[in-house]
Amino acid sequence: MPIYEYACSECNHQLEKLQKMADAPLVDCPACGRPALKKRVSAAGFQLKGTGWYATDFKPKSGKSEN
Repeated sequence: MPIYEYACSECNHQLEKLQKMADAPLVDCPACGRPALKKRVSAAGFQLKGTGWYATDFKPKSGKSEN
């Protein structure tokens, strides 16, 4: 399940919530009680770096050795 970030546009309270993708977005701020929460755009919790699985697992066979 992804972790979503929210920020209140009224009191600037910020929170993270573990939710299913099918769950409705949160609306009510737990700090001020107003329906002012907005979902924030944030970076993913992981990054794919380096040669990656594609280059090592699914690369077409060229007949040459990489070593």
